[in-house]
Amino acid sequence: MNAPHEPSFDTQDVYREDVYTDRRVGTLRVLTPVTPEGQPDMTRPTVYVGQISVSTPMGTLPISFEVDGATTLSAAIAGFGAGAQKAMDDTMRELQQMRREAASQIVIPEAGGGAMGGGGGGRIRMP
Repeated sequence: MNAPHEPSFDTQDVYREDVYTDRRVGTLRVLTPVTPEGQPDMTRPTVYVGQISVSTPMGTLPISFEVDGATTLSAAIAGFGAGAQKAMDDTMRELQQMRREAASQIVIPEAGGGAMGGGGGGRIRMP
């Protein structure tokens, strides 16, 4: 029996994470690239990731997004609203598409299978 592949840390893609919040709208995660020794890695850009929570009929849905063009914390804060709105719109479009796909797979009763049709009820076919 083969041993499962052991997960390994990618030493060339290590980041330090700092989290900022306004305790109202959402959070900003600042991912600062570091070397395997924990020193700042100036060869890679800092990444700013926003997160919001949206209430849906099925519960709370967390939405994460990269704040486009942000190179500083203040720029990420300024771009948070636009990034959040775009991520929310994209997520809602995806959910609508998933609903349409699910609705197109509705089970259809076989023709003539009703009580008056005499062909025997209960036969269901998938489209």
